[in-house]
Amino acid sequence: MTNNDTIDAQLLDLMLRAGSRWVLWLLLALSLAAVAVMIDRIWFFIQERPPRDRLAAALRALRDGSAAAALAKLAGARSMEAAVVRACLSHAGDGPAAVEDHKAAALETERMRYERRLAFLGTLGNNAPFVGLFGTVLGIVRAFHDLAGSSIQGTQAVMAGIAEALVATGVGLLVALPSVAMYNVLVRHVETAVAGAEATSREVIAHLKAPPGAKEAA
Repeated sequence: MTNNDTIDAQLLDLMLRAGSRWVLWLLLALSLAAVAVMIDRIWFFIQERPPRDRLAAALRALRDGSAAAALAKLAGARSMEAAVVRACLSHAGDGPAAVEDHKAAALETERMRYERRLAFLGTLGNNAPFVGLFGTVLGIVRAFHDLAGSSIQGTQAVMAGIAEALVATGVGLLVALPSVAMYNVLVRHVETAVAGAEATSREVIAHLKAPPGAKEAA
C-alpha cells in the first residue's frame, strides 16, 4: 500500500467516524447564536430611535444663534443623529473645517457601533448552507460505505441513512435564510441612520457657516 492509499484510508476512516450528527449540533449552536444577535440588535435599534422632537428643538435653538443652547437640548440623547449633531455643536467654535472633520469622525464611530455583530449574521447566512452540505457529504459517504458491505435486505437502512444525511443541507438552509434576511434588514436600517445623521449634521454645519447677518435676518 502506497502512502497515498494510506492517507486516503485514514481520511475515509475519519469521515466514517465523524458522521453528520456533529454538523447538526454545530448548526443548532450557530442558529441559537444568530437568534441572540438578532434580539440584541433589534433591541439596540429600538433604543436608538432618533429623538425627533429634541433634534428639532436643537435646530431651532441653533437658528436663534446659540450653539450652547442647542447642545443642551441633546444632552443624554441616544441615536446616531444625536451623537453626530452633538459632535458638531461641541466644536462649533473651532471653525467650519474642524466641525466637518469632527462630524466625519463621529459618523464613522457611530457606524461601527451600529454595525457591531452584523458581520456574524452575514457570514453565517453565506456559509451555513455549505456547513450543511458538508454534513450531507459525510452522511452520504458513510451510507455508501455501509451499502458496499450490506446485503440486499440492508439497502433500506442505507437509504434511510442517506435521507438522514440530506437533513443537514435542509437545516443549513433553514439557518441561512433568516440570517440573510435579518442581516439585510439591519444593514438597511444602519444606512438609513447614516443618511439621517448626514442630513441633520449638514443642516447644522450650514447654520454654523452662515454669517451673523444672515442668522439675524432669518
